[in-house]
Amino acid sequence: MVKLYFDANGIALGRVGSMACKELLKGKEVAIINAEKSIITGNPQEVIGSVSEWRKLGGIGLKGPKVSRYADRLMKRMIRGMLPWDRTKGREAFDRLRCFVGNGPLTAEELKKVEKIKSHKPLKYITLAEVAKYI
Repeated sequence: MVKLYFDANGIALGRVGSMACKELLKGKEVAIINAEKSIITGNPQEVIGSVSEWRKLGGIGLKGPKVSRYADRLMKRMIRGMLPWDRTKGREAFDRLRCFVGNGPLTAEELKKVEKIKSHKPLKYITLAEVAKYI
């Protein structure tokens, strides 16, 4: 299997996720480093409000879905939503995904193989680490 490394530092979460999904569905293993430094565009207060509403989806006395407070697990869960989950192809692709806070267990040689994703920084954004802190 071919292993690809993506650096999510300062890149929009959706852009990293879509590129990772394409490679996962092709049968490659994907590792995403610096997951906590990826950004979510938009007004930070609205982003935090929409994420915190995940817990309020149930009625009175019911709790919403469990949302992880770790940035790498939160990114992995968001990428899972981009994969076709009803078929086994998406589930097998999800097993090949790895997300790390920081550089993870990568060596200096593997860090040279990290693919850079072109992106511009928007005016209003919030990092995934800040979102995970507010959950």
